[in-house]
Amino acid sequence: MEIIVAITGASGAIYGLRLIEKLKNENVYLILSNEAKKIIGYETSYDIEKIKGMVKEYYEEEQMESKLASGSFNCDAMVIAPCSLKTMSAVANGFTFNLIVRAAICCLKENKKLIIVPRETPLDEISIENMLKLKKAGVIILPAMPAFYYRPRSIDDLVNYIVGKIMSQLGLKHNLYRKWK
Repeated sequence: MEIIVAITGASGAIYGLRLIEKLKNENVYLILSNEAKKIIGYETSYDIEKIKGMVKEYYEEEQMESKLASGSFNCDAMVIAPCSLKTMSAVANGFTFNLIVRAAICCLKENKKLIIVPRETPLDEISIENMLKLKKAGVIILPAMPAFYYRPRSIDDLVNYIVGKIMSQLGLKHNLYRKWK
């Protein structure tokens, strides 16, 4: 699969980073926002250069001339994990101020799968309205809300649950958590 993964400046960069690790057999095109780079530094021990080496192609959010900014780029899906409320609002309202939002809009206009992973709580009315707009446009909204029925034992287990849910939405098999029986 050809999958665009974008990591924005919301807390929870580990979701996007773990997803990239688990998509090692797929063609991943990564976009990091400038704020995401800061969050990765605050929240993880990942090195940005190492992250770039984990994907097929890497893009900066300012690279609006890239192929990802065109509807003719034939990706299968895009995942924004985590998705800041700023990015979610921009996608919901068609405000293509960077490559992440432009690529997302291209996915929508070309009827490609778009998954966003908002990582915010509590939610305000405007953000809920933006989510409703996106849902009506066909976006899969997958909040970072882990389950506990499988008795997670670590933060990694909680992260893997969300990444597993993303992979399921992409149609990819995984064994990141025990399914409900």
